[in-house]
Amino acid sequence: MGAYRSTMLLQATLNGPLTKADHPAVPVSPAELRADAEACERAGARAFHVHPRDESGRERLHPAVVDAVVAAVRNGTRWPVGVTSGAGIENETRRRVAYVRHWRQPDCTSVNLCEDGAFEVARAALGSGIGVEAGVWSVEDAEALVGSGLADRIERVLVEPAGGDANERLALAAAIHEVLDRGQVEAPRLQHGGGAATWRLLEDAVRRRIATRIGFEDTLLLPDGSVAPDNAALVAAARALGAGED
Repeated sequence: MGAYRSTMLLQATLNGPLTKADHPAVPVSPAELRADAEACERAGARAFHVHPRDESGRERLHPAVVDAVVAAVRNGTRWPVGVTSGAGIENETRRRVAYVRHWRQPDCTSVNLCEDGAFEVARAALGSGIGVEAGVWSVEDAEALVGSGLADRIERVLVEPAGGDANERLALAAAIHEVLDRGQVEAPRLQHGGGAATWRLLEDAVRRRIATRIGFEDTLLLPDGSVAPDNAALVAAARALGAGED
């Protein structure tokens, strides 16, 4: 393990870009997100990541929508609530930066370093007192973070290797950690995967004694391959594997 600050935080990712067509228990409205966060907290989650929606169910980064959704979730839990800043929701960098500058409620935001304007968005968040989770999908992203001058200002690094099967993603995660270690990035790390690689990468995070996350955004399936009834069941399964333990 490198010299980074280790924490075994377990974050619940409540919805991502999914809808009820993907799973009927995906929380969409502020009330649903609040209730889901409460259930996940009881199951062992100690942080939350959400994709805010407007009244039509459309993902939005507009400050009025983001602040209202985060406030609703926070009213149901005492743990930090973060949001996405994904370019897939708002692809115009100038508008995305402007929106983030006017956010007031999120504790943190994830910023995918592979996206255009990523470091502008990160600086806007930091300027508004919002923590940054730097999304590192590749070795190139890790190198960009090391050279950005922001590595010592972020809240955590999201090690989220993209592409390939579980074995390839595990190898990529190891390569990302090596770059971060060489660059002396001390921020805590949260490692996770998606789809079929989800549980393998979570188990590897537990082995590394670092933070991880689980929720519908990453997978609909429990470790045994059965469909999870809700996010709380996924959180409970992650806890049973050792995630979130200090």
